[in-house]
Amino acid sequence: MHASPQPNPGRALRLREATRDVHAALDEALMARESFASREGYAPFLVMQLGFHRAVAPLYDDPALQAVLPGLATRERLTLLERDITDLDLPLPQADAALPPMGLGEALGWLYVAEGSNLGAAVLRKLVAQIGLSDTFGARHLAPAEEGPAAHWRTFTAAFDAVPLDEAGEAAAVAGARDAFAYVAQLARLAG
Repeated sequence: MHASPQPNPGRALRLREATRDVHAALDEALMARESFASREGYAPFLVMQLGFHRAVAPLYDDPALQAVLPGLATRERLTLLERDITDLDLPLPQADAALPPMGLGEALGWLYVAEGSNLGAAVLRKLVAQIGLSDTFGARHLAPAEEGPAAHWRTFTAAFDAVPLDEAGEAAAVAGARDAFAYVAQLARLAG
């Protein structure tokens, strides 16, 4: 009796496995800070998010990425974060240095982290509601997409997983995702 081959997991699932450690460490650090227990605790989280989304914003405008990820431009959340900062009367920090140019695989890794944060936003949205923030005040960037976070993610990952990459491109995607998590962790340390 021959076992049938296991299906090859999609790129998004492979990246989830490859970044599990850095993702868990970041989540743990944010929760240990009580980032969602008060507006004062939330402010550094918001500044961190702003820094990350400023860094990835050019990827959402990139024509080559838009060609392989339909609707990419509509997923960008930088404007919502800027409004959240303004809602809380926080000074708008200066922009950090731009990310260096990157190839397709690496860019996909960074977008995986940015888009994956939408799934976690569903949990965070409930936490920040307890400190008086909402989809229309202070937590706009956590609001779910119209179709819901799970459907929004599935639409993204279907296109994301379908982008053809060679072995080097796949390795670059993993490296990009790990670098993106490290960048967010660095921003968290600086913000908080």
